[in-house]
Amino acid sequence: MAKTHELSVALRKDEGKGASRRLRRAGSVPAIVYGGGKLDPVSIQLAHKDVFLASQNEWFYSAILDLNLGGDVQKVLLRDMQRHPFKAQILHLDFLRINENEEIRVRVPLHFLNQETSPAGKAAGVIIMHEVTEVEVACLPKDLPEYIEVDLAGLKIDDIIHLSQLNLPAGVQIPELKLGKEHDIAVVSAKLGREEVDGGAAEGEAGGAAAAGDKKEEAGDGDK
Repeated sequence: MAKTHELSVALRKDEGKGASRRLRRAGSVPAIVYGGGKLDPVSIQLAHKDVFLASQNEWFYSAILDLNLGGDVQKVLLRDMQRHPFKAQILHLDFLRINENEEIRVRVPLHFLNQETSPAGKAAGVIIMHEVTEVEVACLPKDLPEYIEVDLAGLKIDDIIHLSQLNLPAGVQIPELKLGKEHDIAVVSAKLGREEVDGGAAEGEAGGAAAAGDKKEEAGDGDK
């Protein structure tokens, strides 16, 4: 089960672009909370320093967040975040209310373990590719993991780890796998990097030899 992380919020009474600019100048971030059946969207504000600090953490983007409004706590997921194009400033946030009894779909990050100590990691000239770094999972909120570990301890040259081989926590599924075998994509692959270089060198040598042969034939034709 993922941890929850609490953020203090306050109601936002004034709306519109002018009100949002004033909030930002005062060090706050305008936001909205929506979803949750028939509940109306609610405009809120958060301290920018708190949001910016939270945004530096991986969990902010995939974990369940507790929005605390004076003791009234609502569980939400971050659904959108607008950043300033060049300033270190968060401009707006969208949060989705969750129902603890309804399945949710969330993209969670992958954590790759033991890569350096694996047979492929210790072999010279091997390139280990992380084909994907996050995956969409479906589960109840109580089962949502903040990340999924991918143990590469046994990874060898030419090995490929597919989506279906991930070790998922109890109650967690990958919806994409239900769409067919073609969706069981590679997550990690280990290949000998110098094969491509050697192949290119071999082609270059073959081309050079062919060019040299052509020159000899041209020289022979001239003698005739």
